[in-house]
Amino acid sequence: MDTPLPDYLTEVLDTCGGDDGGELAAYIPELAEADPDRLALALCMLDGVVYAVGDTDARFSIQSISKPFAYALALADHGLDAVVEKVGVEPSGEAFNEISLEVGSGRPFNPMINAGAITVHSLLDDERVRAGFSAFAGRDLEVDEEILGSELETADRNYAIAYMLRNHGVIDADPRAAVAGYVRQCSYLVGVEDLAVMAATLANGGVQPVTGERVVERWVARQALSVMTTCGMYDAAGDWFTSVGIPAKSGVSGGLIGALPGKGGFSAFSPRLDGHGNSVRGVQVFERLSSDMGMHVLETPPPARPPLREHASVPQACALDGTQEGSLYEIQGSVDFVAMEQLLRELDRDPPPEVGNVVLDLTHVHEVRDVGRRMLLEGARRLDLDGHHVSFVDPEGMLRAFSDDDPDGDGTIDVGDGTEVPVVRSR
Repeated sequence: MDTPLPDYLTEVLDTCGGDDGGELAAYIPELAEADPDRLALALCMLDGVVYAVGDTDARFSIQSISKPFAYALALADHGLDAVVEKVGVEPSGEAFNEISLEVGSGRPFNPMINAGAITVHSLLDDERVRAGFSAFAGRDLEVDEEILGSELETADRNYAIAYMLRNHGVIDADPRAAVAGYVRQCSYLVGVEDLAVMAATLANGGVQPVTGERVVERWVARQALSVMTTCGMYDAAGDWFTSVGIPAKSGVSGGLIGALPGKGGFSAFSPRLDGHGNSVRGVQVFERLSSDMGMHVLETPPPARPPLREHASVPQACALDGTQEGSLYEIQGSVDFVAMEQLLRELDRDPPPEVGNVVLDLTHVHEVRDVGRRMLLEGARRLDLDGHHVSFVDPEGMLRAFSDDDPDGDGTIDVGDGTEVPVVRSR
């Protein structure tokens, strides 16, 4: 059977493709010559599968969509405190090329406007940007020299911003060199499939879903997505979040990306822009996808299944140490804060018998979060203190994903205070 998803994406483009409103970014000569009718859409799942429809052969400059990826690289290289000292994280409520800084701090408002992006680029170099962007995309990206030259010829406003930044001590670099580097960053050629994969890398906690490479740490991806959520669509960020509700970034060449954490990356391309500098048809495509697919990050999910799948007595023959009967707790779903709070409350309300085995079975667990792991191990430690013989069943080795838990490799996990609990693959 052929998956119907490409047909659905094509239908979305057909529905949204009739709007000929908006204008090309005529202030950049090369962009003024773009074909206004081109339209494409791509979706990258977190297992690396990519769906793309429309004008998927179109190549265009990444423009301001480069900003969250450069920001992520700067965070990875310098740390959060050093970057926040230079660039804030507050929405400006102004156009992307506004010549303004925060009152008091003198910083650019955020890294998604030009002042912030020029500052961020000053923390990097051209080779770091090239290598980093290529890692996000999973292929070597190249700069379009004609677009680069065209933008530098019309970069007076960015030069003014850079001189303002230098005057306030925000950047140390020569203003013209800072602008040249930033404009080069915006001139990398991409297609919708590249952008969808790059967005999916952020949605996947910094791991590139096609190559499997960890490009940035999870906290870096979260920080970039956070700023995209509040600032990625400039002075239309509020309208965007209420209607679409997904971390996003637009570019004046007509590109638009969205990264839905834990779900996938999306991208659209259509060169006509609205008054905010966002793709007219691209915005409509995302509104349709959000409505049809429930993409809004604040969409209320259905209640999670209870974490305790089954609680049963363990016959002596099935007890892990073969010595005595006990209790089996089959845990399911995600080992996160909410689930473990419920499990620990259940163990407090209905504790196992005073003496015996306690088997904590993770066979039906699909995810172990750090906070959930720590809560589960603390529960195991307290059960051990109460005199129970605690064991884990962990067929997928999910607890061992945290290497510090079994430093000596003896098949046990240290749950605290030197208490070691055995782990087996099956019961």
